[in-house]
Amino acid sequence: MAKIILGIESSCDETAVAIVKDEQLIANIVSTQIAVHTKYGGVMPEIASRLHAENISIVIKEALDTAKVKLEDLSAIAVTRGPGLIGALHVGIQAAKILSLLYDKPLIPVHHLAGHIYANEFVKPLIFPLLAIVVSGGNTELVIMKDHLNFEIIGETKDDAVGECYDKVARVMGLPYPGGIPIDKYAKEGRHTYKLPHPLNDKSYDFSYSGLKTSIINMVHNMEQKGETVNIPDLCCSFQETAIGMILDKALRAVKEFKVKQVVLAGGVSANSYLREQIQSRLKNTNVDVVIPPMWCCTDNAAMIAKLGSRLYDEHLFADLSISVDPSWKIDDFRNF
Repeated sequence: MAKIILGIESSCDETAVAIVKDEQLIANIVSTQIAVHTKYGGVMPEIASRLHAENISIVIKEALDTAKVKLEDLSAIAVTRGPGLIGALHVGIQAAKILSLLYDKPLIPVHHLAGHIYANEFVKPLIFPLLAIVVSGGNTELVIMKDHLNFEIIGETKDDAVGECYDKVARVMGLPYPGGIPIDKYAKEGRHTYKLPHPLNDKSYDFSYSGLKTSIINMVHNMEQKGETVNIPDLCCSFQETAIGMILDKALRAVKEFKVKQVVLAGGVSANSYLREQIQSRLKNTNVDVVIPPMWCCTDNAAMIAKLGSRLYDEHLFADLSISVDPSWKIDDFRNF
């Protein structure tokens, strides 16, 4: 009998549903809210929750129609439990619980960041020990995996995530949301001419982006008050090389210390061209395998939730209907719910 897992993702501003059949992706539907949130310069949590509620049933039906699968055929329902926006997460998990109850299917809670890591299995199998560089709008972590479903956080941001920093810096420069795309574009046209701080430049694997963000905001405001013109391409280049350089420096040190065989990128910021190019370039003459996720699974999607859900199904890691969301769920605590 085929193993068919339906995955639901609603942690931020994408309502997504995907279906995996015997490890093969047969439906992957994403309804994005970016056009709505762009006018606010960032995600508005209450609006995101309402749009998830409006779209979830439609996206579920479209995924089932695309896969030519009926709800009765499913082996289990996998759903993002956290981390993410609490209201947005609730929409997804309530939908999953309803389907689980009505069709008597196991309910599988999935950690959002673990899903991003396992999205790399759409490219090739994971090789251990590996280092996962998890970078997104809400998270910046270095995670060591010695085996499947074995997550050890060796470093994380102490304040802002790198993706959030991109959005705030883009906003002060008058660039559109999400900030990663325009900054990445302009950085290619500029030079690293602005001297910026390099927070937490120490022996730890932790990160700090609040000081970098504040420094740029203050600098831009001061220049505007003096009537000076900000060179957008140069500032984008200076910021990007500083922000991504912090990640690269610490990640490469971790590669050596933990003797990893593979490095994988995960999360929305893994779509950044400078990060993708530099991690491959810096590890080119080593025995470390580098896995770059395809662009379609860098942003939030349910394919990664269904993919990891399929593995968790084999582990019988099921939850009962009393489960709730956890916006601050830690990846190394993913079995506790």
